[in-house]
Amino acid sequence: MEESIKFGIVASCKHPQVDYGKVNYSKAPYAAAPHNTISYCECHDNHVLWDKLAISAKGATEAERKQMHKLSLSIVLTSQGISFLHAGAEFLRSKQGVENSFNSGDSINAIDWNLKTIHKDVMDYTKGLIKMRKAHPAFRMTTANQIAKNIHFIETKQPGMVAYTINGSAVNDNWKTIMVIFNGTALSQSIKLPPNKWNLFSNGNIIESTPKTVSGTLSAAPYSSTILYLQ
Repeated sequence: MEESIKFGIVASCKHPQVDYGKVNYSKAPYAAAPHNTISYCECHDNHVLWDKLAISAKGATEAERKQMHKLSLSIVLTSQGISFLHAGAEFLRSKQGVENSFNSGDSINAIDWNLKTIHKDVMDYTKGLIKMRKAHPAFRMTTANQIAKNIHFIETKQPGMVAYTINGSAVNDNWKTIMVIFNGTALSQSIKLPPNKWNLFSNGNIIESTPKTVSGTLSAAPYSSTILYLQ
């Protein structure tokens, strides 16, 4: 599914490193500009993400599914185009497994605001990603040409991983170079970083509370996103 993830990262625009023949829902780029694409991992149709993960990853623990959920939100909020978040996704909203709740009552459709406290870590993580996205134009490029020129996918030997860099300098971002790593596998994966001392914004679906740097090789936790940058 790596090419489908890459297709979403570039907002369905034309990119020289995306193999469109392997994208699961389109064999060609269909967006002329990133604002033509809305990216999301759940909406009012079909299962909400937390319920979908319970169905599709039945053998996973709740802690693992929470990591999968955070990874999904990470992909949406670091991709180009327009990010869309369904109400409650930021604190693991459930509709008790009901897929199409148009005729269901409040017991299914009402938002349980207590989940904000129960899953405060997910909510805080999502807020942090939104703040980052708003602060950095590198995640909000305005043309397909900018995306094609300034996003470079890094070849990873391990299936289930996607890694790329963004040239932030080209769009006047104070993060001159950004690196994003997604590990969609059940195991920790090592990835060689481009030469430099990288600042860690987030690691293992956790936003760093104090400045940290890393160089050489990074160990990406299972079902996680890592965001690094150079200034």
